[in-house]
Amino acid sequence: MPTKQVRTTELSRGTTAADRVADVLLAFSSCDNGLGVSALARQLGLSKAVVHRILQSLVAKGLLQHSSDRGVYELGPAIAILGARSLSRLDIRDVARPELVRLRDATRETTTLSLLDNDRRAYVEQFVSPREIKMTVDIGRSYPLHAGASSLVILANLAEADRNRILDGQLPSLTGETITDREQLLERLQAIRGQGYAASRGERQSGAASVAAPIFSSAGVVVGAISLCGPEFRFDDDAIDRFIPMVLDVASKISAGSGGPQRP
Repeated sequence: MPTKQVRTTELSRGTTAADRVADVLLAFSSCDNGLGVSALARQLGLSKAVVHRILQSLVAKGLLQHSSDRGVYELGPAIAILGARSLSRLDIRDVARPELVRLRDATRETTTLSLLDNDRRAYVEQFVSPREIKMTVDIGRSYPLHAGASSLVILANLAEADRNRILDGQLPSLTGETITDREQLLERLQAIRGQGYAASRGERQSGAASVAAPIFSSAGVVVGAISLCGPEFRFDDDAIDRFIPMVLDVASKISAGSGGPQRP
């Protein structure tokens, strides 16, 4: 019986110590300028001696580093490695799904996620409009990057060499509205890159319209796009103007949730 009590006490102490270490690390998640021993002790309700021991242990492991000129502690290189490993295992679709559902529910139009696939892009997720007349897409089917809002917003944000390679290739006309002239496309892409979104009507599929914004990786590289799409007759100028900030906001949240920049 005494042995069991000793083990229970040791476990309790270990849990308390682990909680304190976790609390110290988490305190740095909302701090941009570093934290000192006194500030951490006040914030966490711990003694300076306890906080100092925890900080020294975390510095030794590379999880924190000490700035001697400012007298504060900051996140260390080991944290960056852990963060990168975590992001590399993150599926962007997991981040995108709840945001796309909210956008679909707010607009009652279909929402989609496309990812870059070599020199094309493919739909990997959609949440369909509840309306009787609606737009749906083929999951897994790839499309060229020169036609349609999702394609154009990806193409506009590619590296210049990649963008030029695609524009120098085949630019087939998918509908009567598809722009296939290289110079016209370059001008269009420059505008899209500057405004951060693309809107199209009937350029990839006749009778369909969409508003799209890019998704960026933790390296700041475009990896895909989200779109709000529906029948062209419901996407007049007023509707598109109303949809643009909503689409931009969702794309920004997905990028941020995937470790990328919140804004292009």
